[in-house]
Amino acid sequence: MLYDLIIIGAGPAGISAAIYASRANLNFCIIDKIGYGGQIINTAKIENYPGFVEEISGAELISKMAKQAEKFGTKFITDEIIKIALSNDIINLNSSSNKIYSTKTLIIATGSSPKQLNVKGESEFYGKGVSYCATCDAPFFKNKIVAVIGGGDSALEESLYLTQFVNKLYLIHRRAEFRAAKILQKKVEENAKIILLKNSVVSEIKGKNFVESIIVKDINQNEEKEINVDGLFVFIGQKPNVEFIKELIKLNEQGFIITDTHLKTNIQNIFAAGDVRNTMLRQVVTAVADGAIAVTSVLKYLSEKN
Repeated sequence: MLYDLIIIGAGPAGISAAIYASRANLNFCIIDKIGYGGQIINTAKIENYPGFVEEISGAELISKMAKQAEKFGTKFITDEIIKIALSNDIINLNSSSNKIYSTKTLIIATGSSPKQLNVKGESEFYGKGVSYCATCDAPFFKNKIVAVIGGGDSALEESLYLTQFVNKLYLIHRRAEFRAAKILQKKVEENAKIILLKNSVVSEIKGKNFVESIIVKDINQNEEKEINVDGLFVFIGQKPNVEFIKELIKLNEQGFIITDTHLKTNIQNIFAAGDVRNTMLRQVVTAVADGAIAVTSVLKYLSEKN
């Protein structure tokens, strides 16, 4: 089958694109290796998505989006795309299940994954005290002591969520000031369970079978100290999921897909939406906007070809 459009990635950007593609009566499908969700599924609370006066979990919000897409006839396929090849104006997608999907246009909405610290002990203790998802693992640390690394919205939001479970939390940031929204900073500063360690970095994670302590270095004083913790949560940014297209699509220095204002890549019939592309803000609201814009650009391309 030759599709008009294939969307890779079923997070907010991909599902938004699917809703717009369905309503435009395009012959399309959306492919994701684990089904719908993306990173939003691990977000405990969302307070800034328009239309929801009460906070909503990421899992609930993406579930509502998926149901809306299905209502309009969206076809979800669970598969992993590992390579893209061009044949004139046709895009062929090779999958890990040895299937080939062919399409006239493509929207890449594969999102991003958490960055790692790359310090001693991190890989050794992954799943044994080291985590990148508070929503997933917070219950394992009830009445324990943990550390969180990061200074953006995610780090502070997840720290506040963790305080519902833990007795004490060290929030470690390498700069003097946080980058997070002021309202989050105020909540963190007022939380009695949170101890702030600014101008500090973690240089090593230690333990036997599980995390037992971390080595924290004060950047200004150039001094190290060992802090006993039961777990370490890392929120230091994202890396784009672009392994399958990085030889074909132009990326910026950080590895994100370069697009124009119409979300077109360097390939005229390939578009990108959401966290995977070079954008100044990575939020649910910007991802769903990207999905709508990308489909509008797809429609324009297809109409010009016809």
